Amino acid sequence: MGFFERNRRALVEQGYDPSRLPPGQYLTERFPVLHVGDVPSYEPGQWDLAIRGLVDEPFTVDLEALHALPSVTPTFDIHCVTKWSRFDTTWTGVRVRDLFDRARVQPSATHVIEHAEFGYTTNVPLVDITTDDAIVAYAHDGAPLEAIHGGPVRVVIPHLYFWKSAKWVRELELVAGDRPGFWEQNGYHMYGDPFREQRFTND
Repeated sequence: MGFFERNRRALVEQGYDPSRLPPGQYLTERFPVLHVGDVPSYEPGQWDLAIRGLVDEPFTVDLEALHALPSVTPTFDIHCVTKWSRFDTTWTGVRVRDLFDRARVQPSATHVIEHAEFGYTTNVPLVDITTDDAIVAYAHDGAPLEAIHGGPVRVVIPHLYFWKSAKWVRELELVAGDRPGFWEQNGYHMYGDPFREQRFTND
């Protein structure tokens, strides 16, 4: 029996519903660190997030103002394209759709480009980044989000592979039509559904 089969069997023995684990994934208690480039650091007041593109009222919010907005603390599973999954992770942040409501998204907008530090980008459909669980998160499991995991703020979209949840996010750009981000230009799938194993372009 191979590693993945043993891991899935252990999952069942622990009482988990095996349908929660997408095909080709293994369950872990760890939180592996994977990203492009260095881990940025910010002086107080240095970080902010811009909402722009196809919106009527673009704006920028700093960390203090983001913390002052109505927040949510959902719990959900996350899945990395490198095949690890974690169950029952808890995050605190602001729903992306609440930020977009403030910006007044124009009808022509269909997708969002997440812009992060060092030029990193990833693309997501507007409908996927405006679900109940899609947030700009500043805390994980009750503690401020560590820099290695994207702190002070990252996007979290749990129903897509986790590369679609940009660490160190600095801008959410509303656009008309899809266009590839960093990993999508380098062979990753344009959408990234874990349950359909959409890892690479032709998956």
